This record gives sequence, structure tokens and C-alpha cells, in this order.
Amino acid sequence: MSDLFSERTARLIGQLEDQDLELALLAHPDSVYYFTAHWGDLGVEFGRPTLAIISRSGDAALITAEMETEMARSLTWIDDVRGYADGVGGEWRDLLLDVLNLTKGKIGFERFHCPPAVTEFLRAHLDASRLVDLSETLSSLRMIKSPRELDQVRQAGQVAVAMGDAGKNAIAEGVPEYEVCLACMNAGTRKAAEIIAAENPESTMTPVIHNLQVLNSAHFTSMTHRHPTVRRLKRGDPVYMCFCCIAHFKQLKLGYDREYFVGEVSDRQAQVYEVAVQAQRAAVKAIRPGTTAEEIHFEALEVYRSHGFDSAYRTGRAIGYSSLEKPELKAGDTTVLEAGMVFAVDGGITLPGEFGARVGDTVIVTEGGSECATEYPRGLTVV
Repeated sequence: MSDLFSERTARLIGQLEDQDLELALLAHPDSVYYFTAHWGDLGVEFGRPTLAIISRSGDAALITAEMETEMARSLTWIDDVRGYADGVGGEWRDLLLDVLNLTKGKIGFERFHCPPAVTEFLRAHLDASRLVDLSETLSSLRMIKSPRELDQVRQAGQVAVAMGDAGKNAIAEGVPEYEVCLACMNAGTRKAAEIIAAENPESTMTPVIHNLQVLNSAHFTSMTHRHPTVRRLKRGDPVYMCFCCIAHFKQLKLGYDREYFVGEVSDRQAQVYEVAVQAQRAAVKAIRPGTTAEEIHFEALEVYRSHGFDSAYRTGRAIGYSSLEKPELKAGDTTVLEAGMVFAVDGGITLPGEFGARVGDTVIVTEGGSECATEYPRGLTVV
């Protein structure tokens, strides 16, 4: 896999040359992984940032906590891995200063994703004119997924669908919300393990599905992102499961949402849910190269408004190694869609304090239109 990451780095170096930047300093974990293949548990919340430094000359270095250097060297293609220890000297600052002292040109960094401590250190040691925001460049580089990345998106889709299927099968009267969530996590982990083991049993990539899932029931479905509780499901409850924060596979993030009804469904809920499905269907149907991001949103919006509803949020967002990438399917985003883009595409209606109807999928833009990576029935389902 190292060639995949080094190829990405080569494209970044090309951008550094075009913009006359001496190096790129990456501090956001998703960006660090995208170019270096390194991921770790320790981050700025522990006071231990990991920094990737990519030079226009082709040199690259990875600065990380000493306790993670062995793992870092096993993951990354970068030979120059530098470790720092807590309480020793200036910790990561000393290592970063060594790099800065050797540079005279402009440095690209992620203005909105660089930890404040790192940003302040840069500003304290560099003239402001030498710092250039590289955010848009990085977004552009990550916008179009390669064939290998798309294959991984499809694999991640299998994991998400396995989770949703297990969650649906776990729904029943008297079952606590958290038990449904556990069924999702177990099924996703087993599917991920199956895929990874078939490719490389010695892989360091974990199959374990983690993070806190969104799952809510009854009138709490109107809260959208409420997490599972000890509440037991009752007959007539809608049960909404969102996997966007938990369906992560090989560091990829997906969009996937499904909703089911326990034992029965009211006419009002059925009507609202069907409109949400229709809106999402209209959006997906409109996805093709050459259309703009906002046009996809307007297709869904037309469905909502024709049924007396309005959209309270965007219809979707680009996804990949981050849960939010560019472009976004919302008013004002005129980015033209291209084959290889990947989106989370949602349909949703909220009746405050009463009910929330939602459905979501991961959709790949293809040369001829689109492909759903999380294909699974969306029709009204009573379990």
C-alpha cells in the first residue's frame, strides 16, 4: 500500500512547486494519514500532536510521540520518523524548530485544521508572510478518489450494510436501544475482519468498529443525533440508526442511515418517511458528472416543498478520510461534480418533538451517473 500514499505525496509536491512553497506542514490526523499511512491513538487531546512535513525537494519527516515511533515506522513509507518524550526539552516543539530553522521559504499549513498550539508556535517563530493556507489545495487533492480508493469505499459500504442489517434484525419490543447498537458494532467488526483477513492476515489495520453510534427511537427521532440509551423499544416506535460516526473502515468514513418501525407505523409517519425517501431518490438520480453540487440539493428540495415541507439542512457532503470533505450538496456550492467524487446523500424531515424521518447512503459519482456503495432496501419496513 505504500505506493498509494507516496503517489498522493507526489501530487502534493507538485502543488508545492506550483505555489512556490518550500514545504507542507500537516497536523490534522486525517491529512497525516492520507499522505503518510500513519495513524495513532495519541493526539493533541493528550498534548501529543503528530506532524507530517513534506518538502518540495521530496524529503519527508514524521514527528510523533516517542511511544508511537515503533508503530509509526511499521506503518509509514517515510524513513525519517522523529520521536519526542513528555517533559523532555520542548517536546515536539524542539523537533519542529529544527525543521523551521532549515527553511527560508514559504510554508503551507491547514489554517482551519491545525491545532491552536501548533499554529501559535508557527506564528511565534515565523514571519506571517511565510505562512500560506494550504486547505483548499488539500481539499482539491482529496476530492477525486482513485480506483483503489473507490474499491475501499465499496468495502466500507459492505461493512456499513452489515451493521445496518444486524441492527434491523435486533429491533424488537422490549429490546434496549444500546443492545441494537451492540449488534451493529459486532456485525460491522466481523465483516471488516472478514475483508481484512482475506487480503492480509498480518495487516495492522484494525477491524474493530468503534466510536459512539447515533441511534434513537420514538419521538426522540426528531433529535437526529441522540445516542443510544437504556430505553426499551415499544410497539409503534420508529427506530433511527445513523452510522456516519461509526462506519469507519481502513480510515474511510461513510454516510449511511436507515430507519425502521416496531410492530406498526402510523399513517402520518409513513407519509413523512416516504417523502424523505423520495427526496433522497431525486437527489441520487440527479448525480452525474457536469451537474453542480447545489443542483443536487435543489432536486431534493423540490420534493420536500411539493409535499409542504422544507429542508433544514444540506442534502449531502463529500466524504473520504474525513467525515466532511468538499464539495457539499447545499445551496451556494457550485462545484461541478466529477467522476470519482464520493458523497453521503441524505433524505430527512424533522417534526420537532414528534418524529424524524431519515435515510442516507454513500454514493460514488461515475462516468455515467452514480453508484450506491451502501445498497440496501429503503422502503418503509415494519419489524
